[in-house]
Amino acid sequence: MKVFKFGGASVNSVERVQNLVDILQNYNGEKLLIVVSAMGKTTNALEKVVNAFYESKNAEALELFATIKRQHLNTAKYLLVTHFLSCENQLRDFFTEAEWLLHDKPVKDYDYYYDQLVCTGELFSTCIVSHFLNEKGISNKWIDVRDVFRTDDDFRDADIDWEITTANVRDNINPLFAENNIVLTQGFIGATDENESTTLGREGSDFSAAVFANLLDAESLTIWKDVESVMNADPKQFSDAIPIPVLNFNEVIEMAYYGAQIIHPKTIKPLQNKNIPLFVKSFIDPNLAGTIIHNKVVHQLPPIIVLKENQVMLQMSSRDFSFIGEHYIGRLYQLFESLHLKPNLTQNGAISFLCVFDDRTEKLEKLALDASAFLDVQVMRNLSLLTIRHFHKEIFEKLTIDKKILLRQQTQTTIQVLMQ
Repeated sequence: MKVFKFGGASVNSVERVQNLVDILQNYNGEKLLIVVSAMGKTTNALEKVVNAFYESKNAEALELFATIKRQHLNTAKYLLVTHFLSCENQLRDFFTEAEWLLHDKPVKDYDYYYDQLVCTGELFSTCIVSHFLNEKGISNKWIDVRDVFRTDDDFRDADIDWEITTANVRDNINPLFAENNIVLTQGFIGATDENESTTLGREGSDFSAAVFANLLDAESLTIWKDVESVMNADPKQFSDAIPIPVLNFNEVIEMAYYGAQIIHPKTIKPLQNKNIPLFVKSFIDPNLAGTIIHNKVVHQLPPIIVLKENQVMLQMSSRDFSFIGEHYIGRLYQLFESLHLKPNLTQNGAISFLCVFDDRTEKLEKLALDASAFLDVQVMRNLSLLTIRHFHKEIFEKLTIDKKILLRQQTQTTIQVLMQ
């Protein structure tokens, strides 16, 4: 039993969906649980639908959603012949599920509507991919993961109820492999015990695949990406990025903690708990070796570079020159938790506390407002946070030349600087 995860880039065109056939034919006869993300930029497009709806611009929301519908129906028409009508019928059921909500007025929190609408992207893509594979002779069973992954109602960042989800996998997924080699389902989404859709956090499809790998006691998890392997830096930011053939779980957790986007931060734990290796391979050229990630010790890693743009620094100071102690910091972390904000960097001074976040404007404005009730708050935007693990002095100097360094933290293995 292997688990595969195909991200949005691997199904963002007719040609790339067709490419899945070539990849899967290399695993003919093997038992596979396949997780597929929303196609291309569908999630971003659906977010615009949510924004329009929540601003009570129902006509605009419906128009934006109509564009998404047409795109998916056109993709299905290009890919399918004998299976088109059954695919269209299933897609239209999903369309109706969303449009029923879009004709209403928002009366709940934004995050609730976000999950109800954005989750449809994964349903659309897996519907099309499943029908296409069946038409090409790669038989598979499509499953709505919302019937499997039980979560709490923390919309946009839901936690999985492991006890119920484990039972659902045991009772509803395992038996399917008696008659099917391939089970195909969605990443990123789940449902509450009241059947309300939830999402597991942005890029949560990797996590979904890892949960399945854990609960199915899989031989391995393979994440198929549009890069040749895990790289030591984002190749879109650094043209001289190099592949890393072998990593261990601890190093990947560190990379994820500092913001590397190659593996979702929550993905590693379910794999590490059962010592399930993770492969990162290229769907563009499956013959490339890719990267294997396991529990073994790895030596002589290259410098690993993470550059996060659009950072915001909040500097909070006591008003009476008293120390910023446990009382103030405890209150701040309670605010972070209530707003689901995770600082990328913090620094504690005698009378001030600095924290750096991704620019989530609405939540940061709320944080600044709430914190200003007991501290003076200053906000700086449009900053960059550079992290280098296993750094060399020359590389650090090259990447920080002509930059104003506002904050610097350093250990034996890692250096972080906040730059303007």
